[in-house]
Amino acid sequence: MDRMDPVSFSPRHFRWTFDAGIGRIALDGPERKNPLTFESYAELRDLFRALVYERQVRVIVFASSGGNFCSGGDVHDIIAPLTKMGMPELLNFTRMTGDLVKAMRHCPQPIIAAVDGVSVGAGAIVAMASDIRYATPEAKTAFLFNRVGLAGCDMGACAMLPRIIGQGRASELLFFGRTMSAEEGKAWGYFNEIVAADQLDNHATEAARKLAAGPSFANGITKNQLNMEWDMSLDTAIEAEAQAQAICMQTKDFERAYKAFVAKEKPVFEGD
Repeated sequence: MDRMDPVSFSPRHFRWTFDAGIGRIALDGPERKNPLTFESYAELRDLFRALVYERQVRVIVFASSGGNFCSGGDVHDIIAPLTKMGMPELLNFTRMTGDLVKAMRHCPQPIIAAVDGVSVGAGAIVAMASDIRYATPEAKTAFLFNRVGLAGCDMGACAMLPRIIGQGRASELLFFGRTMSAEEGKAWGYFNEIVAADQLDNHATEAARKLAAGPSFANGITKNQLNMEWDMSLDTAIEAEAQAQAICMQTKDFERAYKAFVAKEKPVFEGD
């Protein structure tokens, strides 16, 4: 998938809607708490890769469905076949799942995860790889790879989770595979906010509307710098931000904001 029409895009393995700059994703297997399959992994990866080139989509909401976010890799469709694969096939799979996280981080659009109920395994990774996370009090997050005999270093967990909640807390979750409650997640900085289940979708959508109304090109630069500056010294990061901000100062949105301020009006950003 090299280019994507956000209006007509019709994925086969999850639900997608687009309206007013907001793309909305929801996995569609509520009877099994929305597991991922080989096909949905790949299709999600391709979607996020295509979003790099898509200006109409300004923000993504990754929603819950049927009271749950995602139960991770499907036991029958993924885990059972993996036990019978050789190393080349296994490595193809683990690289493909990692490519989903890379695509989520590399797309310029902010991603909001609206987490209700179960968010475990690869489902926890998808939420972790998002930019903003809202949860209901019923949210249960577990990086449970250890509990199925695997390492906790899956899909970037050892790189990203410590940066979000700290090394010690991340180590505990990854070594024990235990469940993190919504309250813990909020206290540790994993969740930005806890909202009632019947308000979760509206809350995430309202946040998405605010982001969609903002300067989308500049927001994409912010996301890019948040990614790149993990590996930079302070001096390098300050220089990179100077260059990034100079680029944004050449946008029409920057000029629009100035003119709106002078006219005592609210700026209308167009992402250019």
